[in-house]
This record gives sequence, C-alpha cells and structure tokens, in this order.
Amino acid sequence: MTIEEAARQAAEKKLLFLPHAIRQMSRPERMITPQEVERVVMTGALVEDYPQDSRGHSCLLLGLGDGARAIHVVCSPKAEYLAVITAYLPDTDQWSSDYRRRR
Repeated sequence: MTIEEAARQAAEKKLLFLPHAIRQMSRPERMITPQEVERVVMTGALVEDYPQDSRGHSCLLLGLGDGARAIHVVCSPKAEYLAVITAYLPDTDQWSSDYRRRR
C-alpha cells in the first residue's frame, strides 16, 4: 500500500488535527477549512514522502481547496485516524509554479 492509499484509508476513519495544523489553518490570511483538508487528502497528489519522520511515516499532499486554490497538507496515517500535521497555502517563493517542487 502506498502512503497516499494509507492516508486515504486512515482519513475515512477519522481526521485528527494536531495543534500546529489548527494554528496554521486558522491564520486570517489562510482560513483553510477542515473540509478543504479532507478534499486534499482524498483527491490530492503526493508531493513528498517522509518515511523516516519522527512522528511516523508521513507525506505532503497537494490538492485544491475552495476557489481552486492550491493547498498543501502534511499528514501521517495511524491505525485509527489520519494525523493532520499541518496545512498551508504554498508560496511560489518556496515552491515551483505547480507547487510540486521546492525551490
């Protein structure tokens, strides 16, 4: 099973938003909803895989939120839930124009 498949399976059970994710999602200039995060997880594309992450195997997914805005979600599948580590709007100063490669 790929990390994407594992993330989607875990998300079907439950999404658990870690404190850092909640802080990042609720910043006034971002305001990313839980529904947008779920959409990214369920339909997004793998950008980076972090098999050695200290929080457990995790990954960075790219998908579209409301208004077709690009959203990055870092998450880690667990047996009972998907841990959402962070979610943010990628910046073209740090990412390629398609948000798939770091600058």
